[in-house]
Amino acid sequence: MADLSSPDYQLEATLSLENIKQFKALFDETRMQIVDLLLERAATVSELAATLSRPKGTVGHHVGVLEEAGLIQIVRTKKVRAIEAKYYGRTARTFLLTSKLDTDLEISPDYFLTSAAAEFSKASVGYEFDHGSPMMSTLRYARIPEDRAAEWVMRVSELTQEFASEQRDGEVTYGLLVAFYPTDRPHLPTEGKGA
Repeated sequence: MADLSSPDYQLEATLSLENIKQFKALFDETRMQIVDLLLERAATVSELAATLSRPKGTVGHHVGVLEEAGLIQIVRTKKVRAIEAKYYGRTARTFLLTSKLDTDLEISPDYFLTSAAAEFSKASVGYEFDHGSPMMSTLRYARIPEDRAAEWVMRVSELTQEFASEQRDGEVTYGLLVAFYPTDRPHLPTEGKGA
């Protein structure tokens, strides 16, 4: 298993999002980028703004929304020329959506899929398979019993956690998209169990 000690501050493993304030705070593109960056290490508003190429005031607003929702917090401070720099970190490694969350927000069920598809498409343009960064996609189907499906969900979940826990290094940020879902695809009957 990968090193779970990064980032450079303590945080809970999971936080269940149970109120609309947290949900609204998280589901904004800039705020999602901020919480993702904070998995690398704690950062100041200035560092986040420079990384995102956004105005410091705009990023400061988003940081405030995330902090008020309990998704990030000040994890340390440091004196820098008579000014106290605040370093922010996530409150949890993973934010879980729960069935307790009742929201009228119109977030598409395929939000992550469409976001990842757009990123994948952009990365694919001009991609050189022999010389580019590692990249792949695949789609497979298997007709399996429900108990095996539950095992696969657990295994895939563990794999995504391992990926998200990798030591942050290198020059490229990679995406990993995983979906496991039932389909209405036809299948042949099991031999001896049908016409």
